[in-house]
Amino acid sequence: MSAPSGRTVGFVGLGHMGTPMVSRLVDAGVTVRAYDASPEAREAFAAAVPGATVVGSASETADGAEAVLLCLPNSAIVESVVAELDGARVIVDMSSSEPLRTRALAASLADTGRVLVDAPVSGGVSGARAGTLAVMVGGPDDVVADLEPLLAAIGRPRHVGPVGAGHALKALNNLMSAAHLVASSEAVLVGEEFGLDPAVMLEVVNGSSGRSGSTENKWPNHILPGTYGAGFGIGLLVKDIHIALDLAASTSVPTRHAAATVALWDEALAELGPTADHTEIARWLRERKGTP
Repeated sequence: MSAPSGRTVGFVGLGHMGTPMVSRLVDAGVTVRAYDASPEAREAFAAAVPGATVVGSASETADGAEAVLLCLPNSAIVESVVAELDGARVIVDMSSSEPLRTRALAASLADTGRVLVDAPVSGGVSGARAGTLAVMVGGPDDVVADLEPLLAAIGRPRHVGPVGAGHALKALNNLMSAAHLVASSEAVLVGEEFGLDPAVMLEVVNGSSGRSGSTENKWPNHILPGTYGAGFGIGLLVKDIHIALDLAASTSVPTRHAAATVALWDEALAELGPTADHTEIARWLRERKGTP
């Protein structure tokens, strides 16, 4: 297992998450060949991460790289980019993709002697900047072991199973996160209406059994101040929780609570739009008080 310093990777997808992730790799001594389909994103990235090399196409990221990492919006875009990566032997999909499509893509790549590893992340933009992302890795043991030092520069990698397992766990994680945010928001709004101080509520809850990532991070840092700047759009979250619901439908597990959670987020998406920060659902719920 070689250390990250001196290694070379490609990276496709230079958005809110991809840019700080590449910055962490560069800081660890990794040579990165980076690309984004958006010229504006490439320009902003070059200014933010001068230690990386920006190339002119996805295929060029594979030149001299032992692996190409992807941080893209969905499975369809991942599949279209992978079609351009003939020169990449190992492809690491760090997007929030559909696990069944990930398995199918991995099987098609295996027919040509290539390997797909899924390694989605959780922890938001702040976690990407700090290098503390949870990295959920699915793939063959030997390939994952070799990738772990690279992924450790980005966050805390954990091998969770065969290919597709990472994407399944990420979707289920985001489903739980979405449910926590709705439940905590409704509870805080009820308490506020009763006359409780939301800040005091959160302080007490965060030392009690009702705490969650929403009460410990999203409410105090993004909702109470009114900034709504967690850096994750509602459109992407709703995409992820639908992936989780589709995954549930492929099993025999009843998910009535999950279905209700997804339906509520669908309503919020329709009214707030896909680019609204997902923490804005708290504001949306506040404005709906008294609405049947």
